[in-house]
Amino acid sequence: MMTNEPRHETTYSNEALYVAQCELGRGVFARRAIRREEILLAFGGPLIDFAETKRRGTLECMAIQVGSDQYIDTQAPGVFVNHSCAPNAGIRNDWELIALRDIPQGEEIRFDYSTTMDEKSFTMRCRCGTPSCRQVVTDFAELPAAVQEFYVCRGLVMSFIVRRLRGLWAGGPGRSVDLAERTALISAHGRCGQEMRPTALSGLSGS
Repeated sequence: MMTNEPRHETTYSNEALYVAQCELGRGVFARRAIRREEILLAFGGPLIDFAETKRRGTLECMAIQVGSDQYIDTQAPGVFVNHSCAPNAGIRNDWELIALRDIPQGEEIRFDYSTTMDEKSFTMRCRCGTPSCRQVVTDFAELPAAVQEFYVCRGLVMSFIVRRLRGLWAGGPGRSVDLAERTALISAHGRCGQEMRPTALSGLSGS
């Protein structure tokens, strides 16, 4: 049962977040009530390549992909944010973690790792436990179409993935796009105007 009291805090805390033990090891929790669209944290750390992530073995999942061969070697507190298939947070502008809905005090902060993945290599068994759990965390391209649309239309997908998708939709390599073009890009292809199926991200407010 979720409580509002910090549980065995470790490593990091500020006025909004704290790191504590959870069923997956460690996670990031809301110290206070958080409003939808609030920036929770900025992912930071040195940049490493794909080969270096592979050298990390079981720690491979702790780096966030930001390019075809570029990853953030994530530092605290971002490194402790766990995955969910029905997340309450998402990455915008390639490095800012924002709240996708109002988050009550004491709730764990989670985002969908697949919104950063496009490497055709890494997969991870999912233990998020949500009704919409996909069982396996894998590349963005492997997500159901409705889930892809939900994330892209809200600007929650890494820029390098959106650029690749634009090239596919245009039937060619496509030109580079900036972050502000994401919604217009999908809208032009008649995707963002469509109603999302209610079950696309079961349990996520505002979907």
